[in-house]
Amino acid sequence: MSELSTVDREVAAPRPVVRRIDFADLQAALAEGWTDFLAIPTQLVFLCILYPIIGLVAARVAVGNNLLPLAFPLVAGFALVGPVLAVGLYELSRRREAGLPVSWLNAFDVLRNPAVLSVAVLGGLLFVILAAWLGTARAIYSLTIGGEAPLAVGDFIETIQASPHAWELLIVGNAVGFLFALLVLTIAAVSFPLLLDRNVSPLVAVQTSVRAVVLNPVTMLGWGFIVAAVLLLGCLPLFVGLAVAMPVLGHATWHLYRRAVAPA
Repeated sequence: MSELSTVDREVAAPRPVVRRIDFADLQAALAEGWTDFLAIPTQLVFLCILYPIIGLVAARVAVGNNLLPLAFPLVAGFALVGPVLAVGLYELSRRREAGLPVSWLNAFDVLRNPAVLSVAVLGGLLFVILAAWLGTARAIYSLTIGGEAPLAVGDFIETIQASPHAWELLIVGNAVGFLFALLVLTIAAVSFPLLLDRNVSPLVAVQTSVRAVVLNPVTMLGWGFIVAAVLLLGCLPLFVGLAVAMPVLGHATWHLYRRAVAPA
C-alpha cells in the first residue's frame, strides 16, 4: 500500500479539540507567563529589546518620509504581527513545560522545527493584514482630514486639532482598527503555538483558532483587550516597557493555548 499523501494525512487526522475557557484561565495563563518570564529572562537580549527598537525605527521612518498620519497606525499595527514575533517565546515555554533545559538560545530552535514553513506562511498572512491596515488607515486620514500632512510633529497635531473632522478620524480609525485586531485575534489566538506543538497545516491551525474564539467569544475578546492594554502600557515609557510586556504575553499565550486546545 502506498504511503498517504500530506493531504490524506490531514484529512485522516482528527481535528484538535477546543475547550471552553473562562477568565480564570486567562488569569492563570498570565500568572504562568509571568513565571516563565522570571525563569527565562535572558531572551530579552534579542526578542524584547528588538521589538521596541523596531517600533521606534518604524515611527522615525514614517516621520522622516512625510508619513506622519501613519505613525500611530504603524506602532499600533505591530500588535497585529505580535503572534509571529513571539514564536521563540512559545518555544521557550514549550521546553520549560516539558522539563527540558532552557536558555535564550533555545528560542532559535523554531528554525529547526518541521513547522517552520507553516509558521512562515501564517506569519506572511499577518504581515499582509498589517499592510492592509496601514493602507486603510491612510485612506481614512485622506477622507477625513485630507490635504498634505505637515512635516513637523507639532504642526501635524495642530492640523488634527483644528480640523472639524478630527472626531471622525478618531472614531472611524479606532473602529476599523478594532476590526483588524479582531481578525488577527480570531485567526492567530492559538494557531502559532498549535503549529509548533503538532504536525498540522496552517489551514488546520487557523480553523482551530477560529473554533476556539467562536466557542469562547467573551473570554477571547477579554484576552484581546488584555493584550492591547498591556502592550499600550508597555509603549508609554518610550516603548521600553515592551521588554517586559512582550515576553509575558508571549509566554502567557502558550499557556492559554494549553487551556483552549485539548492535548493530542
